[in-house]
Amino acid sequence: MDDLRFTDPEPRIHPTADLKTCRLGRYTAIAERVVLREVTVGDFTYFERQAEGIYASIGKFCSIAANTRINALEHPLERITTHKVSYRPNEYFRYRGIDAEFLERRRRKHVTVGNDVWIGHGAVILPGVTVGDGSVVGANAVVTRDVAPYTIVAGAPARAIRSRFAPEVAERLRALEWWNWPLERLFEAVPDMQTLSAEDFLTKWA
Repeated sequence: MDDLRFTDPEPRIHPTADLKTCRLGRYTAIAERVVLREVTVGDFTYFERQAEGIYASIGKFCSIAANTRINALEHPLERITTHKVSYRPNEYFRYRGIDAEFLERRRRKHVTVGNDVWIGHGAVILPGVTVGDGSVVGANAVVTRDVAPYTIVAGAPARAIRSRFAPEVAERLRALEWWNWPLERLFEAVPDMQTLSAEDFLTKWA
């Protein structure tokens, strides 16, 4: 990239990270011992150390803290055992393959994380959950149901604490979709992100 304002957009992946069948956007960063399986990661999103994710779509500009679990492993409660001997018997026996039906059941419970989401340290997102744009998941929260955009949730199970902004402001921010702006526009907007209120930012940039 010729423009000296911008750094190298290639994803930064720590050598101890373990990724399989993932798609990473520009400026993404994957830290130490992160494990991702079939995860799409949007531009500028970063994972801190020892985070895990599977069967998920992550938006742009997400901040994902250490020791988080996105789409935490599900076990078959309806079977006589919850142990993986029933769905991954290949780890113990020859001629007994992975339970393809259970694997597809897991894949169908895809997790979707919107744009500009902050997932706090140690938080767990359970299968099938959608976390809306601009929301915040508190440290050690266990998210069992969908999170509305620009909502702060915390606890186990996670419950709404408050909204980040008034509803009309949140709706205007979602409509603005600043996370999709070109790099040149983002570069110019950063000082106002640092100093202006959400309302004043919208007045200037919407």
